[in-house]
Amino acid sequence: MPRPTQPKTAQRKTPAKSEKRQPMGDRDKVIARRKHANTSTRKKPIFGSQKPRAAHTTTPTEAPVILLFNKPFDVLCQFTDAQGRKTLKDFIPVPGVYAAGRLDRDSEGLLLLTNQGKLQASLTEPKQKTFKTYWVEVEGIPTEEALAALRQGVELKDGMTLPAEVKPMTAPDVWPRNPPVRKRQNIPTRWLEIQICEGRNRQVRRMTAHVGYPTLRLIRYKIGQWSLDGLKSGEYSVHEPKI
Repeated sequence: MPRPTQPKTAQRKTPAKSEKRQPMGDRDKVIARRKHANTSTRKKPIFGSQKPRAAHTTTPTEAPVILLFNKPFDVLCQFTDAQGRKTLKDFIPVPGVYAAGRLDRDSEGLLLLTNQGKLQASLTEPKQKTFKTYWVEVEGIPTEEALAALRQGVELKDGMTLPAEVKPMTAPDVWPRNPPVRKRQNIPTRWLEIQICEGRNRQVRRMTAHVGYPTLRLIRYKIGQWSLDGLKSGEYSVHEPKI
């Protein structure tokens, strides 16, 4: 006579050794604390109980200014120089202004400075196509063909220049350069007024050299509406820009 079968009872599995809970390490504790903070219903300030402060609320906003400087020959367009050469600091005691654009060390004339970053960018933005006027003394008497080439644009190593306004002019009544310009005997010189709306490195000098008439002296007379009128070499004036 067969034995009656016993109903099978579900046996509780004993967790394997590998499944036992391991002690929490430092990284696990950090994660656990973060989870607890996220699930908490209590709202806490992120950066403490103080309200965030607006930047520079205690400092009054400086009024925008434009400074016109007649840069002498052999002066760098910066305020410091490790080699001890002349810089803007030797002429301009106004704090917080920076050059808008550049003018080579061996060039003279108008340099604009401002204390406003946006204004500085607008003065130097190539898309604005602000015209700059230069008085240029070249070696030799340029021919009409050379002048026509400068007006139409010449091919430099960094590409074609945009059309320029170029015309001969009488020697301007300006300050003597120190040191004087070195000129070769028996070779005449001619002054040109050149207007361009680009700002490539040493562009005017490269343009005149390209057509065979090296630049001996270069004075920037005007940038947009601003000019050297009334400024001696090494002098500056401060103006409020019209915004």
